[in-house]
Amino acid sequence: MADESALIDDALSGNRDAFAALVSKNQDRLFASMIQVTGSPDEAEEVVQEAFIRAFVKLDTFQRNSQFFTWLYRIAFNTALTRRRRKRPKISLDQTRETTGIELADDGEAVDENLLRGERVALVRAALGRLTDDHRCILVLREMDGHDYERIAEILCISIGTVRSRLNRARRQLKTQLEKIEAERSPESAEPPSTHEASRES
Repeated sequence: MADESALIDDALSGNRDAFAALVSKNQDRLFASMIQVTGSPDEAEEVVQEAFIRAFVKLDTFQRNSQFFTWLYRIAFNTALTRRRRKRPKISLDQTRETTGIELADDGEAVDENLLRGERVALVRAALGRLTDDHRCILVLREMDGHDYERIAEILCISIGTVRSRLNRARRQLKTQLEKIEAERSPESAEPPSTHEASRES
């Protein structure tokens, strides 16, 4: 496949097949990323489609001082945020459990790069849904998509120092929300002992 710079040149010259090749080259990766951002495959698909339309219309504004995927990702990311703010979806833990079959796990570990892997992913997505957009976005970029601080700064148009401080705050907030969800999902822990247990203890 031709390199992206040549494909961009051809697309700008009116070659629709060249832009289609750009879509083919980037759509799977972008779709996987947007699932993490939106929490919904259907929503992610719509975001990706809208992002490619915007990229096609704005292709002449791409300055090529970053990778094409970084530019495309920024468009998709902003599209997802705009749609999220407009809809403000609320995903319940019960809905998450019914959809995935995943029950709440113990929250004994610290928030780090391994947190979002394995069977805890549905729970963490529910917690992410309670964060501010800024905190949710930066956690997705770092913990789920694995971008380094420089790439995150480029995508969000902020300084690396801001990336570090915002990421630290976001991790603390995520841990707090996980603890709250655990408390909400374990009401029995706050219940008084049964009559049988009380009589046995007396």
